Amino acid sequence: MEVPTKEKAIASNRDAWNDSAQHHKDTPEWRARLDAVSHGDFSCLDDTLTGLLQQVGVDGKDVVQLGCNNGRESLSLFALGARSVVGVDQSGAFLDQARELASRSSHQPEFIEADIHHLPTELHQRFDVALITIGVLNWMPDIGEFLRHVAQTLKPGGSLVIYETHPFLEMFDPESADPYRPDSSYFRREPFVQDQPIVYEGKVEQQASASYWFVHTLGAIFTGAVEAGLQISHFKEYPHSNREELYDKYQQQKAQLPLCYTLVAATRSSVK
Repeated sequence: MEVPTKEKAIASNRDAWNDSAQHHKDTPEWRARLDAVSHGDFSCLDDTLTGLLQQVGVDGKDVVQLGCNNGRESLSLFALGARSVVGVDQSGAFLDQARELASRSSHQPEFIEADIHHLPTELHQRFDVALITIGVLNWMPDIGEFLRHVAQTLKPGGSLVIYETHPFLEMFDPESADPYRPDSSYFRREPFVQDQPIVYEGKVEQQASASYWFVHTLGAIFTGAVEAGLQISHFKEYPHSNREELYDKYQQQKAQLPLCYTLVAATRSSVK
């Protein structure tokens, strides 16, 4: 398989998400969320991420979510006391959904359409906390370059918080005949490619722009963070799944896989 250039992969992933947006609205979950966000204490964050954000400290802080999708998690940050929230995503179609959700909320996040690799300069060194949640890192062809751009958004002493799927899980295919047998190398270099709409449950049998899912080892992520000038202060692995339900089968096994992780890394403070 021919590996696309970085620019082609990023552009095609943007188009794939735009192609998929309507499928995410045509669900009972979307209609329920439209009602849920009207409550001032709305949060869709699970206990793991909520506890970590409380530990890092979001109350009274300026927060950016990079890869915010439909903004539901960005809106949830206000329940933790965030002073301001900016959500960034390159899919205009999903940001339309984010603004629709925000219009039902008493909070006023800002949503910006941008590729993380070409962020507006006014976002540089603006935030106390940058948040990345499940399903962001794997869309990035070059994890080191991506993390350098992420680090640019933080004030001196600001913290990056990541809550992601463990890359070890990418070795397994939950829909294969033997879902517990490794199906792909942990060190896989070529991306997984899909030409159907991106949905969280099941499949939609229609053509869409190709999407490219890149596998990054923990070593690549750690190295990328350090080379971006970030100091890792927290890393923890968990046995629960934070992705699609078909991955729940990997939980509560006698020989338990690591299924997700949290990581916190901070920029150096300007104060000596």
